[in-house]
Amino acid sequence: WQFELFEQKRPVTGCGVWFLGCLLVWDFLSLGQSHMTDLLFTEKDLVTSLKDYIRAEESKLEQIKKWADKLDVLSAAATQDPEGFLGHPVNAFKLMKRLNTEWGELESLVLTDVSDVFISNLTIQRQYFPNDDDQTGAAKALMRLQDTYQLDTNAISTGELPGLTLTVDDCYDLGKVAYSEADYYHTELWMAQALRQLDQGEPSRAVDAVTVLDYLSYSVYQQGELERALEFTKRLLDLDPTHQRANGNLKYFEYQLAKQKKVEKVEKVEEKEEETKVRQRRESKDDYLTERKKYEQLCRGQGIKLTPRRQSRLFCRYYDNNRHPRYVIGPVKQEDEWDSPHIVRYHNIVSEKDMEKVKELAKPRVSLSIFNSRTAAEFIRGRTPLVLSNARGGAKYHAWLGAYEHPVVDKINQLIEDVTGLNVKTAEDLQVANYGLGGQYEPHFDFGRKDEPDAFEELGTGNRIATWLLYMTDVQAGGATVFTDIGAAVKPKKGTAVFWYNLYPSGEGDYRTRHAACPVLLGNKWVSNKWIHERGQEFRRRCGLNETD
Repeated sequence: WQFELFEQKRPVTGCGVWFLGCLLVWDFLSLGQSHMTDLLFTEKDLVTSLKDYIRAEESKLEQIKKWADKLDVLSAAATQDPEGFLGHPVNAFKLMKRLNTEWGELESLVLTDVSDVFISNLTIQRQYFPNDDDQTGAAKALMRLQDTYQLDTNAISTGELPGLTLTVDDCYDLGKVAYSEADYYHTELWMAQALRQLDQGEPSRAVDAVTVLDYLSYSVYQQGELERALEFTKRLLDLDPTHQRANGNLKYFEYQLAKQKKVEKVEKVEEKEEETKVRQRRESKDDYLTERKKYEQLCRGQGIKLTPRRQSRLFCRYYDNNRHPRYVIGPVKQEDEWDSPHIVRYHNIVSEKDMEKVKELAKPRVSLSIFNSRTAAEFIRGRTPLVLSNARGGAKYHAWLGAYEHPVVDKINQLIEDVTGLNVKTAEDLQVANYGLGGQYEPHFDFGRKDEPDAFEELGTGNRIATWLLYMTDVQAGGATVFTDIGAAVKPKKGTAVFWYNLYPSGEGDYRTRHAACPVLLGNKWVSNKWIHERGQEFRRRCGLNETD
């Protein structure tokens, strides 16, 4: 990043989005990264406790082994000449003593339970363990990432993504989660991966090829692929000819397939005539990208509308906000991310120390915010989670920080006011968010629309005029902020803040600012945002005469 006054912004490939080619939720609750970190340390403590238990058991067994070895030598010698051995009064005494006393002591030693400390620790920690819903949510998050970033199951399983590999049992469990949700597409993908790894000789402690093939045949049948269902069923029966359900399915699939072929012959001529029309309708449908598809494409770094002409209008500059006293000598680094609507990024805007303090303040009280299909009129204000319109699935953990709570929060609020020139006294508290596994915001508006006249009535500060979004961590992959209407994408970069107006100067909502947060693929995403409201801006951002001024 080289700065010269009014320097033209150079082309940026990918426009701030990590694209992972052929590498590598649904509605779920993702565990926030800070909570996941706590779980890691919980597991570390349990491993330490388990090792202590193992050492205690090994010490006990070592005592028993020494006693057994000593008696083994003694009894071997004694039984060669029992009468001669017992003829010695000391040997006779020691035999009585051993059988009467020492074997009893050995019994007590064997019965001693050295697992008490470990079991007690495990019982205490268990209350913080994830439950079945959490495990299912994590599985769905992985499948969400798989879909959004078009990741191959083999790439995920074999560790092409940096990290651990997945075992046969892991793949099987993912397939079962999908199956329980009647998601036969992902059932097939993960069961096929489990079968592939079994075929390669990988051992499994919980599943065999017969079980996997049973799931596979049913999942492809549910997707209308009778021939493949029949193929998997025949392979299953080669391994287990007595499998009752497979034998029944074999006859059923063969019957349905024969019936299907018979119907196809009769309708072949009619279908041929209709084929051209169907293809035309399909092509027409494919030309139209739904918002969901646009969103996922932008997350992958595809479909970004950063044309050379638009790029020529984007600049980097030193910015002093009309010679603001704080920035006359030390202006901030401002970069244009988009021209219309104008989206800017401020570089090195908040120090590492201040960001760490904000995260420290937020961690103890992050709360789970679930995004669903409620309207923006149901936005919850103040210190409770914000519910976004049309935000299906995904979750993040967040907390609200008031200026009075710590000088750093007040300092950041003042910084926002100085840089943007807007009054933050009527703004909402600083929201700090930690995106967990697969955590995301789906496309939404920050402002209340015309059909939601009472969206912010209880605050009495008008609509949300602007948004300030500070990235407090770098993200290895994923986690971009994308604008689905205009085809823009902004990559998270630690210590930078992105700013845009949600309303035109006239007060009308700018629908081009519809945006979303892509799921985090690799890494940890902390952000803080400030929603600035209309009241107090009357002389700072004057009204326009036209609706879109």
